[in-house]
Amino acid sequence: MHIMPGLVARKQRLVIGNWKMNGSLAQNASLLDGLRAYPGGACDLAVCVPYPYLAQAAYGLHNTAFGFGAQDVSQHDQGAYTGDVSAAMLADMGCQWVLVGHSERRQHHAETDQQVANKAQAALNAGLTPVVCVGETLAEQSAGHTLGVVARQLAPVLALGADAVNQLVVAYEPVWAIGTGKTATPQQAQDVHAAIRASLDSVGAGQVRILYGGSVNAGNAASLFAMPDIDGALVGGASLQASEFLAIAAA
Repeated sequence: MHIMPGLVARKQRLVIGNWKMNGSLAQNASLLDGLRAYPGGACDLAVCVPYPYLAQAAYGLHNTAFGFGAQDVSQHDQGAYTGDVSAAMLADMGCQWVLVGHSERRQHHAETDQQVANKAQAALNAGLTPVVCVGETLAEQSAGHTLGVVARQLAPVLALGADAVNQLVVAYEPVWAIGTGKTATPQQAQDVHAAIRASLDSVGAGQVRILYGGSVNAGNAASLFAMPDIDGALVGGASLQASEFLAIAAA
């Protein structure tokens, strides 16, 4: 029996920080010190860091409320793929999470919807939880194509089947709101999340957590989290400041 969108029994909230291509050993040490002070709360927490700093994150977040992960993963298991990093390698480093299909990967590295689904499956095969990112550009939003774009991006992921889809997380990040200071209104975000929930429910995965991303900060987090289909946040710039990131988690 399917659960109606908006009436799903909620899993634990989830807030993930995406450091993007930022940081240094010294800067990260200060940030991790700030995060370690968090006593834990009513949500799951993680940070996704650049590959060179995975070991630092593993050490710095040991025995804390935080998990950690990477920002991308290869769709291939091993072989002659110079510069790629496999899911098994990430798991070997202790990662629990990995972002796949972030709009910056789609834009700057021409990742296709099918490649994103392949990466999600590779992550699942290695025991990682993939966070599948979807979202529309400003031109697509202005043309009224938001739901169609998101549905197209999700289609190859849903085709992986219910067993796979139930193990992942979806993050809706409107491209026009990433790093711009603009954010979708809570109702705009909820409308897209509800459509994503319906798509997930159609394959028997209605309880999958759906995060919102796009200029999330301590000031707007609570109003976004109040929406029935927003299960947490994928946080960009604000995750580089411990106090701001923890304020979002507290919301």
